[in-house]
Amino acid sequence: MKSNKTDQTERPIGLGRVLLRLLALVHGLEGWMILAIVAGVAGFLCALGIPVFGIAAAASSLDGPWAISFGTAALCMILFAVLRGILRYGEQACNHYIAFRLLAQIRDKVFGKLRKLGPEKLDGKSKGDLISLISSDVELLEVFYAHTISPVCIALISALLYVIIGFSVHWTIGLLLLASYLSVSLFIPLLYGKKASVSGMERRKANAALSSVVLENVRGIDEIIQYSMKDSRQEKMDQQTHALLDAETSHKKETISVSNTALLFVTLFSLAMTLLCVSLAGSGAIYWDQALVMIVFQASSFGPFMALSNLTAGLSQTLAAARRVIALLDEKPLTPEITNGKDVVYTGMQTDEMSFSYDKKTPVLEQVSLSFAPGEIVGIEGKSGCGKSTLLRLLMRFYDPDKGTVSMSDTPLNKLNTRSLRSKQSVVLQESILFTASIRNNLLLAKPDATDEEIKAACRKASIDTLIESLPDGYDTILAEAGSSLSSGEKQRLGLARALLHDGEMLLMDEPTSNLDSLNEGAILRAIATETQQKTVILISHRKGTLSFADRILEMEKVPNETREKA
Repeated sequence: MKSNKTDQTERPIGLGRVLLRLLALVHGLEGWMILAIVAGVAGFLCALGIPVFGIAAAASSLDGPWAISFGTAALCMILFAVLRGILRYGEQACNHYIAFRLLAQIRDKVFGKLRKLGPEKLDGKSKGDLISLISSDVELLEVFYAHTISPVCIALISALLYVIIGFSVHWTIGLLLLASYLSVSLFIPLLYGKKASVSGMERRKANAALSSVVLENVRGIDEIIQYSMKDSRQEKMDQQTHALLDAETSHKKETISVSNTALLFVTLFSLAMTLLCVSLAGSGAIYWDQALVMIVFQASSFGPFMALSNLTAGLSQTLAAARRVIALLDEKPLTPEITNGKDVVYTGMQTDEMSFSYDKKTPVLEQVSLSFAPGEIVGIEGKSGCGKSTLLRLLMRFYDPDKGTVSMSDTPLNKLNTRSLRSKQSVVLQESILFTASIRNNLLLAKPDATDEEIKAACRKASIDTLIESLPDGYDTILAEAGSSLSSGEKQRLGLARALLHDGEMLLMDEPTSNLDSLNEGAILRAIATETQQKTVILISHRKGTLSFADRILEMEKVPNETREKA
């Protein structure tokens, strides 16, 4: 199995760094965030005003400075109720606008990073894990942007306002309010935060592992049926499902523990406030109407702080997802794109004492020195695992050699602008990747400004034009996922048409006719020989007949150190 050179030891990213990185992305949306916070604080004040004015009206018969008529209280309560709904909607609208804008930006960054890291990143990474990261992990960041930043700020501002009100009545009431808010919003998250973080990370890993197994089963359904693997694959999926269930159960227990502890604290502090206010009113330190109002005030004021304590378990998953996303964004590509190098006129490619291994332990290629001239067709043959495909990947600079150099026009590839290198190479790999789009758009990937005549000419050379024109929508036919509506041979010919449309000075082909019958193979090989007379063609194949038209054949065992000229 191929090892991945980009595999790195996972190092946990500190909480502070995660939060700073997430907050940095809010730049440019600060106005919306401030608006959400203002609406949130005002909304909670309105929600708090409803029971407070109600109890104030009920206590109007008592002597005290806070007595208020029932009519005035009722009018204020109706106004607060209407405003509460409007402000709550405004807060949520602002928060979700910020969240969805940022999620779109983060997805763009993730896809851009994968493009820079690939293909060496994708060669050694579970596809299901990457899909989980791109979809569910990024989606979980919505909790932070829509339900964490503004609630934290709202809780801080609300606590300040509420404590000031408490101190204005009596200093002991202010201190008790401060202690109750700190306990619910700070102590509980600290108490359960570490456990919740661990359970959240385990849940994300279990979810990613299950996604990988499901993706493997879907892709390999034919082999599973053919080789009666249903029971073993079902068992593996059941194992991963139970692992996810266990992780979910553990996480739910943490969530319930947080919620129950918060409710316990609210109950105890409400009881403490009742005893304190009754004591203060009984001693004459405050009026009885003030005592009743402050009891209701405190019991009704925990909304912003309960929201923070309940975030503990949910936020742990979000932070676990954020760590995975940030770790990907921070990963350094082994073959970074070159934008400040050279643009060259193609005069051939060379390798000079090139050595390479995927794991830096087991060599795949050692001290390889080769040259590929314009107008030359070079065939490469050898047993599986001898490094044929690896040689092509090095020529395309999907990897950099450990030792020696790979050059184009006497310029090392790591000194050559990546865009210039890509423009000069057309590639047909063993599996042609097709997208869920029209046949035309799949071909235009190779040359976005190609005319219809150029597209049809490329398809004719690849012997796929007749099939396409027989379809009801012709070149506008939408392909199914991964080109599954086409046979393996049809996908291969469409991939070849795409490479011919690109029209680079080099044509690199890895088993380009392995899924074709002899008739189609012969037609395609003749087209390659005719249309690439001034190009360098490198052709990998296990078929002796496929290589028969090559000018030179490299026989690879472990190192391609022997060549034989075409007889």
